[in-house]
Order: sequence, then C-alpha cells, then structure tokens
Amino acid sequence: MATHEARLIGIAINCPFEEAYAVAHVPENFPEWAAGMSSSLHRDGDEWRAETPVGEARIRFTPPNDFGVLDHWVTLPGKPVIHIPLRLIENGTGTQAVFTLYRQPDMSDAEFDRDAAMVCQDLESLKALLEGSRPDRDVP
Repeated sequence: MATHEARLIGIAINCPFEEAYAVAHVPENFPEWAAGMSSSLHRDGDEWRAETPVGEARIRFTPPNDFGVLDHWVTLPGKPVIHIPLRLIENGTGTQAVFTLYRQPDMSDAEFDRDAAMVCQDLESLKALLEGSRPDRDVP
C-alpha cells in the first residue's frame, strides 16, 4: 500500500473542548457544518447512509471518546473506502480542529486543491456553529 500525500488543515475555535466535542461528534449534526454530508444522512444499523450525486454513501463514525477523535470512513459506490481523520484538540480555553486531507489515487492537483478549499469551508462552518451558539463568545 502506498503512502498518500496529505494536508493538515486546521482552525482555532473559541469554544471549550468539551462543548465543541459534544456538538461535533454527533452524526446528526454533521450536515449542519460538513457540506459533504447531505440532509439525507440517516442511521442504518451500525452505519449511516446518505444520498450523493454519485449514489448512496455508507459512512461509519468513530464511537464517542474522550480524545476528540471524529474520524469517519466513507464508502461510495464502486470506490475504495475513504478514511477521513478529524481531531478536536484542547487549545487554551478553546479548541483546535484539525482535518487530515488525503490525496486520493488519480486525483489531479486541481481536484486536491478544490477538496482542500471545501474542507476549509467546512471547518469555518463548524467554527461559526460552535461560536455562534455561545452567548459569551469573544467578538473581535
């Protein structure tokens, strides 16, 4: 198995780690901030399913844990499983979200850049969700 090129994409969030994780780890909340998770996301036994433009995706999420691990695995029709490492890390009184984006086989530079931009947008949405729900947030 070959090693994939990877980019670490992160963002600081003004929300305590425990509060951030309490929202972010719940699969039902993913469509609120992760554009790739459609509103059709629903549980199917131990997996989750969602409709995508290329067919039904099967998603498996990391069980709740004390370490901020939000990894998930996505299987699209006729494609290998895509592992999506995502971590929340305590950062002072807030949280650092870190997404590892793996370059998929046969992915062009433009496609990899587009995926990275989408991840940045998703993390900005997560930040807005978590900070927007906090009445005591610092506003610059």
